[in-house]
Amino acid sequence: VQLQASGGGLVQAGGSLRLSCLASGRISRIDDMGWFRQAAGKQRELVAKITNSGVITYADSAKGRFAISRDNAKSTVYLQMNSLKPEDSAVYFCNADVISTTPTSEYVAGRYWGQGTQVTVSS
Repeated sequence: VQLQASGGGLVQAGGSLRLSCLASGRISRIDDMGWFRQAAGKQRELVAKITNSGVITYADSAKGRFAISRDNAKSTVYLQMNSLKPEDSAVYFCNADVISTTPTSEYVAGRYWGQGTQVTVSS
């Protein structure tokens, strides 16, 4: 299973970005999907997560500005980020709890991470 994140970049304060994360591989089912971020010198923190039934949790810092969504048919999770602030600058990582199948048709549960995409918000 691989997660490929994209959509980061440089934006001015008040601007918007949309992150995408595509899961691929021998996937049987994807449960929770989410976005985390890690700023320089800080610990990785949750931004938002969404279950496969659409239940959403946001960090306080993301409420009212960010929106997480997913397309189960495309195995993709999105993060729409609006009204960006300089303190939102970080490397953003997606993750997913995946039930995958082995070549011998066994089911394996695992949590997978994308490679990270840099978001920089200038003041």
